[in-house]
Amino acid sequence: MEKRELKPELVESGDGSHTLKVEELKEHYHSHKGAIQESRYVFLAKGLREFDAASNVSILEVGFGTGLNALLTCLDQKRPNTNYHSLETFPLKWELLSQLNYPELVDDSRAKLLFEEMHLAEWDAEFELIEKFSMKKIHESLQRFNTEMKYDLIYYDAFAPHAQPDLWEPLIWKKLFELMKVDGVLVTYCAKGQVRRDMQAAGFTVERLEGPPGKREMLRARKNG
Repeated sequence: MEKRELKPELVESGDGSHTLKVEELKEHYHSHKGAIQESRYVFLAKGLREFDAASNVSILEVGFGTGLNALLTCLDQKRPNTNYHSLETFPLKWELLSQLNYPELVDDSRAKLLFEEMHLAEWDAEFELIEKFSMKKIHESLQRFNTEMKYDLIYYDAFAPHAQPDLWEPLIWKKLFELMKVDGVLVTYCAKGQVRRDMQAAGFTVERLEGPPGKREMLRARKNG
């Protein structure tokens, strides 16, 4: 999908936290059942928690979006080091992002300042958001993204297959498999059977897990040694 500007509308999700509705894609940035609860469950509880708290972790996020996953991961930082890279094809404007209510709802006094610093930081440049949590926002599509780095954990948070079918094609999973370290983990809210089969064909071992509130299932994939 070519780079262009989307026109999202601020809406409240089921847990009181904001999400963004994109009418032209018939899609939301997060679950309308609850943005924060979905992010905490899918990406932190079922992804980040798979790694020992005493270990370093490198994360690749596909779909920086509102920055919610990055914020929650940063606030959870207790590791020796976390390196967080996030891809985004359609960067949102601070004028809209500043209206999101995540900092008020996550019960952490650092959240407001970190959310602002994260979003106002320069794109395509590494920076330290807090001590031992480095970050890089990458203004590029997954298809064009190239790196020598290998990741422990992938947050796959692209728009749904009906909205961005090019991000759910078989070649995507082959690329992500190569971007991961052995014993790496990938988590996504999507649980479609074709996606699971394509992941398996790319080499992943795939689990169907209970989904967040309002969603029956999600997927977790592993690159076994």
